[in-house]
Amino acid sequence: MTGIIDLLNSDLGKSIISGVSGQTNQPQNKTQDVLAMGLPVLMAAMKRNAATPQGAEGLMTALSGQHDGSILDNIDDLFGGGVDDSVINDGGKILDHVLGAKQQTIESSLGAKTGMDASSVAQILKIAAPLLMGMLGKQTRDQNVNTSGGMEDLLGGLLGGSNGQEQNLLESFLDADGDGSALDDVAGMLLGGDKKQDSLGGLLGGLFGGK
Repeated sequence: MTGIIDLLNSDLGKSIISGVSGQTNQPQNKTQDVLAMGLPVLMAAMKRNAATPQGAEGLMTALSGQHDGSILDNIDDLFGGGVDDSVINDGGKILDHVLGAKQQTIESSLGAKTGMDASSVAQILKIAAPLLMGMLGKQTRDQNVNTSGGMEDLLGGLLGGSNGQEQNLLESFLDADGDGSALDDVAGMLLGGDKKQDSLGGLLGGLFGGK
């Protein structure tokens, strides 16, 4: 299965990186860094949400409706005249739903890791979130996913790509303090600090070509 990093390295991914960079007036290399670290965090949070039947059902409903993948059909048009406010507003709602109260902390942590201010990180993620949902919607249709277990498998496969080892390692660090809340730990992991955090930082660097 094609993973999220494969997407960023594809022609479509390069178009997305270029488009988001132009929309936010940020360098392409830093934009790519934010997406390379931020999108797996979003997907990992979605995977945790989809672990419950209710969460999976809600995600599948969204993916079969507004986020069915059609946004990916006209990337050039999407960025050609500037991203429509409705797309950015939709991205904000997605981030709020997926990350909740941890959103600002995670954006600040991503900014510190990539050398970008948190407000610019937030703008990048707001534009990228509907595109990520569109990719999930397309994958859901292509693979005929219609169960909560299938949704978890889909998200896990996209996180790990063809190599499940990376996914297993990423999952093992998501709840570093063992309190059952993955998002409590994401920001600290991105910034590094202790052995667990350093290990994740190395994993992220290895997966995403980090600095």
